[in-house]
Amino acid sequence: MASSVFWLKHKYKLSGLILILPLVFLYQSLNPSFPPAWPSQQLGEFKIAPMPLDLKAPYKHHDDYVKDFMFIFEEGNVAHIRQAYANIGPEALPLEALQKGENGVLHGSKHGQHVHAITAAKLAATDSLWVSIQNWQGEWLVSQWPVHEAVLVQ
Repeated sequence: MASSVFWLKHKYKLSGLILILPLVFLYQSLNPSFPPAWPSQQLGEFKIAPMPLDLKAPYKHHDDYVKDFMFIFEEGNVAHIRQAYANIGPEALPLEALQKGENGVLHGSKHGQHVHAITAAKLAATDSLWVSIQNWQGEWLVSQWPVHEAVLVQ
């Protein structure tokens, strides 16, 4: 009896709280906070700045450990890219390893390219972020960024 009285007295407050919670999630999704972009580098006709989407440890995605990045193309036309890949490690992965699955493939629009960069379960201070781009003439462009200490803290 006492529990039904509590419910009758507070059901409108609980219903109001349930209606407010989606607004909190909407606000958070409309105002994301990302770490700052890393310094941009010239790679052929492209000037690219990578930006990690968070400072969390790599996570498992389709049987690979990955870290999410957004690549901002400051110069160059992304329509001139035939295929592009990213990975984190001591060296750029060979093309055969990159083409095994969908992880590591840059995808998106002229405003930014998203990638699940293939990596090991733990990042090391000697690791670098590697980007490999092939243009429509078959030329491969490869560049690297040292992994920042903020990303290493896990």
